Amino acid sequence: MSNRFMRRGVTKFFFLDTITAKTFIPIRAELTSGTDLSPTISDVEGFALENTPIDTPDMASEFTSNIAGEDKADNSSLTFYEDKVDSTLETLLSKGVEGFVVILRKGDVVGSKSMDIFPVRVGARSATYTTATEPAKFKVSFNITAKPVQDAAVPAAV
Repeated sequence: MSNRFMRRGVTKFFFLDTITAKTFIPIRAELTSGTDLSPTISDVEGFALENTPIDTPDMASEFTSNIAGEDKADNSSLTFYEDKVDSTLETLLSKGVEGFVVILRKGDVVGSKSMDIFPVRVGARSATYTTATEPAKFKVSFNITAKPVQDAAVPAAV
């Protein structure tokens, strides 16, 4: 039996200004006071960790083995639909703003160990331009400023 699902319509993205815990895991009040970005997101890039392996060749073999090296976050960005009147998101995600992008991979399911928390700083925000017949958008690039937390439990309601 398969419980596969499509992320669109399930996965939630939030921006939180602060998280009190040093573990970077938000409580429910912090999560609900954050901004739900999900309805305005058109595209997601990055928000993943990669490991750079270190080669460990030796004279006993023609094969070059490797060991785990440093972890690094991919270049990460969110592209949003631009609102013709409201500039709340543009203000919230201005260049230099720090906070947390919290992703509930399997939706807002209390106790599900599917919450990823990325400490971020907005590196750039700019409009995207095209002559194609599509909605106006802007892209926000994020610098990941500390090691993300992966697979945290979605907090219960208070």
